[in-house]
Amino acid sequence: MRFRHPDGSTVHLAYCTNVHPAETLDGVLAQLRDHCEPVRRRLGRDRLGIGLWLAKDAAHALVTDPSAVRGLRTELDRRGLEVVTLNGFPYEGFGAEEVKYRVYKPDWADPERLAHTTDLARVLAGLLPDDVTEGSISTLPLAWRTAHDGERAATALTALATLGERLDALADLTGRSIRIGLEPEPGCTVETTADAIAPLTTIGHDRIGICVDTCHLATSFEHPHIALDALTQARVPVVKSQLSAALHAEHPHLPEVREALAAFDEPRFLHQTRTATAAGLRGTDDLGEALQGDALPDASPWRAHFHVPLHAAPTAPLTSTLPVLKAALTRLVGGPHPLTRHLEVETYTWQALPPELRPRARAQLADGIAAELTLARDLLTDLGLKELP
Repeated sequence: MRFRHPDGSTVHLAYCTNVHPAETLDGVLAQLRDHCEPVRRRLGRDRLGIGLWLAKDAAHALVTDPSAVRGLRTELDRRGLEVVTLNGFPYEGFGAEEVKYRVYKPDWADPERLAHTTDLARVLAGLLPDDVTEGSISTLPLAWRTAHDGERAATALTALATLGERLDALADLTGRSIRIGLEPEPGCTVETTADAIAPLTTIGHDRIGICVDTCHLATSFEHPHIALDALTQARVPVVKSQLSAALHAEHPHLPEVREALAAFDEPRFLHQTRTATAAGLRGTDDLGEALQGDALPDASPWRAHFHVPLHAAPTAPLTSTLPVLKAALTRLVGGPHPLTRHLEVETYTWQALPPELRPRARAQLADGIAAELTLARDLLTDLGLKELP
């Protein structure tokens, strides 16, 4: 979906396909048929933006066979879909029964991460619509914190600098500018937007910036306007933003709230949990840990890294951080010029929701994704952007 900003620029809205697990190119093609096109039809749109997740094997198949890229581009066109952004965070196995810490491997100190992200950039340059010259890719924020020492930190920054050189060469070759955004996430070396400023200014490359995920922003209790103003002042580009909402518990000391939270403690994904105290941010790596005894102070609200559907906040006594998303979006695209032109709805946890909230059939999932995109569209038009055909 495309929108015209009051300054005349085009803002793209997509939804991320990592909600539909696929490791191979055939699996990606099936996603387009079984999920993406049905969502487009529900929205009554001739064209729908999707943020593709290409696992290692799918990306390799595409980068080694130019005809495969052309075939994917043809299939996108045939189904009324377009791609301007990729999710380059998960490397493989995102649809596994247990993902947890595996999603952070390989990290930016491992050569596989540089090779994979380079492949993604080359593929995206070939998938961009004819009238679009800029693409974006989100990636993990260097590494999970426990695997990161000084030597690996230096190796990671060197890898990103090398990537910047490759992106420059790709732009010279294709005329397409592909940009990479580190995506701050709780528990990682770059946990907050503030943590991203130092490494990104050290690299100092205009094609390497930040991806602001509004669920992660909220989980870390970052104020959207303060965070985005600091990035602007540091001249760190916001390459893209993932529109997502975290799980919020206002009164975590109450037994009924603990019980409600326990329903979201599931085995597939990591649900980092945080609370803001007078002594600073406190947290656990997973929601189940937070629920054990007094592992986490409970005098103040808790937020958990669980991407809940944008249009359907959990019932009381829980809610979502949709207000944080709205505040961030106002700052991102509500001003005289957009801070980013790539927005992506990224609720990948539909099948991890408590059983009574999960979609029971493919059609229900498509309905839910369409409802999320409708909400995002309405937020954008309320900010003065005009939906384009």
